[in-house]
Amino acid sequence: MLDSLLFQISLIVFLGILSQWLAWRFNIPAIVIMSFAGLLVGPVLHLFDPSESFGAIFNPLISLAVAIILFEGSLSLDFREIRGFRKPIFRIATVGAFVAWILGSLAAHYLAGLSLPVAFVIGGLFIVTGPTVIIPLLRQAKLKERPASILKWEGIVVDPFGALLALFAFNVVLFLDGHSTGTALLAFFAASLFAVILGVGIGFGLGLILERGIIPEYLKSPTVFAFVLIAFAISDAVMHETGLLAVTAMGMIMANMHLSSIRDMRHFKENVSVLLISSVFVMLTASLSLDTLLSILDWHLLLFVLAMMFIVRPLSIFIATINTGIPVNEKILIGWIAPRGIVALTVSGFFATVLVDAGYEDGQLLTALTLALVFATVIVHGFSISWLADKLGLTATKEAGVLLVGGSPFTALLGKELQDLGKPVMIMDRNWQELRDARRVGVPSLAGDVLSEQTEYSVDLTPYEKMIVATPDDAYNALICSSFVPELGRENIYQTTMHMNNPHDYRKSLGGKLLFEATQDIHHLNELVEAGYVLRRTSVTEKYTYEQFMRAKDNTTIPLFVLRSDGALSFFVNGKVRNVEDGDSIISLVSPAIKEARIQERLEQEREKQTTPKD
Repeated sequence: MLDSLLFQISLIVFLGILSQWLAWRFNIPAIVIMSFAGLLVGPVLHLFDPSESFGAIFNPLISLAVAIILFEGSLSLDFREIRGFRKPIFRIATVGAFVAWILGSLAAHYLAGLSLPVAFVIGGLFIVTGPTVIIPLLRQAKLKERPASILKWEGIVVDPFGALLALFAFNVVLFLDGHSTGTALLAFFAASLFAVILGVGIGFGLGLILERGIIPEYLKSPTVFAFVLIAFAISDAVMHETGLLAVTAMGMIMANMHLSSIRDMRHFKENVSVLLISSVFVMLTASLSLDTLLSILDWHLLLFVLAMMFIVRPLSIFIATINTGIPVNEKILIGWIAPRGIVALTVSGFFATVLVDAGYEDGQLLTALTLALVFATVIVHGFSISWLADKLGLTATKEAGVLLVGGSPFTALLGKELQDLGKPVMIMDRNWQELRDARRVGVPSLAGDVLSEQTEYSVDLTPYEKMIVATPDDAYNALICSSFVPELGRENIYQTTMHMNNPHDYRKSLGGKLLFEATQDIHHLNELVEAGYVLRRTSVTEKYTYEQFMRAKDNTTIPLFVLRSDGALSFFVNGKVRNVEDGDSIISLVSPAIKEARIQERLEQEREKQTTPKD
């Protein structure tokens, strides 16, 4: 069975997605689990070797996957996102990359023992980070907007330039050693320029075609990916490694054309990217030999890795961000986080071969050197990014916040309770007047449409892991919920129940989970709040269980959510909530009569205590 290529492909995809799920379930960096999964089935257990099984198509498959991943990442590079910090990103991608190249090359020569020609080739390659490793880490760490954007932009923009810089250094080395003429250098610059023109031309032309409706909706995603692959293949055929530059230019042009079609395809592209990243990491690590793994334990290589992590990267970032307005804590985080990934692994294999063929025998060390740096940075940076961001005050939030869509007396009351519990909360509404109750009680509010493109680039929604949609428009509620399912997950999206007079039922195909009870739509909830209903907290203990609470409550009490003992929130859906345990608290909407009765009961208990004679 293991000899079956079909089974091996299926196993690779399965292991990749399983790694992603384990990373989500146990809050562990996904790239770490994917790397270990590949090592386990490859060099450790020797179940199969993808490079051997796939044969001649192994490298082309990896290259095409990297092209799609890089294109998908570059589609998120909208210049509106970095309106306030373009300068540091430009400086890091230029000055920072140049400093990292020089220092990294010197470290490879003096610490790893490589010859200067080989050192400058590999030093150029090691300026890359890339979306395959940065995006999963950013998703895990939940950084504040500016450091997250800087790391993302650097990873995507610098990725193709790392391969090009290594290619440039290789051509310069051959020229200086007399192995080639100046024509080869001119050909390099011409091929790079051609890649940019090709990417820009295809991106702009394809964008116009998509917007004019020349391509039917069901063919748009396949057409985009077909053009990505052909742009990469044409450019790479002209000169190896320039294809990455072409697809990056193509993606950035289309991202800044603000195409509605691209926005519609975003979730499909993200799903494809996750699948490819997972599979490629498993394939690459499973293809390694045990000898190659053992060779990275050489102390020269380990010393080089330490220098790259603790000297080269921080120094290049601090030099590049001088007079850019970036605070020290952000410089420290950005200067520490630089995991290398797929591009470094794939491109280093190409340069190891061509350098050895050109007579540089120490080029054979490139694979081991790259592996040492990739594994060290992926593991160390993967496990440290959240901790360091927290220590530096750069985490968006520790608590899982709640975004309430729809201003009303009820959402203001609920938002105030969540705020008092220490949860990040914000109320949004298209109408500024509808937010008057939120402003009155001091709950953060924002006038705007949560579905608008302007909100996407001007409002940081990172702190809010849960969304409650409670506008009077049932169809609008369902549309919002469906739009945010890919970002937040269906289990974190709620909406108030449909209005009793609404003839349409969106529950089977659209919308989020229906909150509270079937009869409690937003109109009724607002009426109750305006009638004086208040929130009451009930503690669940061994003596007073959740079952007792549910039996004892009357018809006027509406349980809203459970505050878990660990601080998590669980909202009642269709009148039910799961696994309420001792130490949890139930927050309910109760009538003022019940509140008054409880107060009167407590007063009588206090009076009895005072009048009871002491022994």
